[in-house]
Amino acid sequence: MTVIKINAIEVPPEAGDSLADRFAPRAGAMDDVPGCEGFELLRPEDGRSTWLVVTRWADEESFEAWKNSHSFTEGHSRPDGRRPVGTSSEVWNYSIAVTSDR
Repeated sequence: MTVIKINAIEVPPEAGDSLADRFAPRAGAMDDVPGCEGFELLRPEDGRSTWLVVTRWADEESFEAWKNSHSFTEGHSRPDGRRPVGTSSEVWNYSIAVTSDR
């Protein structure tokens, strides 16, 4: 069963483009992660300051394996010393209740 993980990141309006710029070089990094079915970074367009990182996983075990992997650690490190763009974040957990046939 597909599980969905949403990382809701609070980002000051003046820092949003910087967040997108930091994600851009690694946009395809999730493509080969076992069990990852998709990745999206969503920009708020309604005046909110919460950006969403949406990932879909084949199962909870695949997500946990990635979260405990070297790839996760590497992707979330800041070797260049840059400070985080977001001021806070939380992970939301979802599963698909109803879907279309597409």
